[in-house]
Amino acid sequence: MWQPYADVVKARAPNAILVFDKFHIVQHLTKAVDQVRRDEIREKGQAHKQLMTKTRYIWLKNPWNLTDKQQERLGELEQLNLKINRAYLLKEAFRQFWGYIHPGWAKHYLDKWFWWATHSRLQPMRDFAWMLRRHQKDLLNYFNMPISNGTVEGLNNKAKVISHKAYGFRTPKNYIRNLYHCMADLLLPQTMHTFA
Repeated sequence: MWQPYADVVKARAPNAILVFDKFHIVQHLTKAVDQVRRDEIREKGQAHKQLMTKTRYIWLKNPWNLTDKQQERLGELEQLNLKINRAYLLKEAFRQFWGYIHPGWAKHYLDKWFWWATHSRLQPMRDFAWMLRRHQKDLLNYFNMPISNGTVEGLNNKAKVISHKAYGFRTPKNYIRNLYHCMADLLLPQTMHTFA
């Protein structure tokens, strides 16, 4: 969603449809939620910091991934009318956006969510909402072409792990061979020696 990147894509490939990846949008949203948490701790002081100890992932995780202890803690914190709770509710409400099939209905919901976020009095959430508004056309392209970079991101991470396991390769050719071998999940050759 970096604007220079989007500008280059539109200049070099004017007929291409630019689709922003869902993962990166959610990543921006969770950063905004976490920023609300940090701002609130800084604003309210040491006593509030004690209250918010070990709650970061409670606000950022999907509700179905919370442990029983985290769900109980979330229930307690929701009673306190915290700013972070408003940000959490906005984050969870945004999840519904991805459930739409038609771009028109998705835009209608996005407009409604934009109003909620910009009237929440939470600056990081407002900034996120305005970022979405600036990229709205390309964001809504997802509903015409529901594609994701998830597979590519996964392969990139696997390639990084292979590189780290080997502590470097002497030639690019060896690195490429190792990538083919590991990503194809080929059997390792039998060796004469065993290593203890």
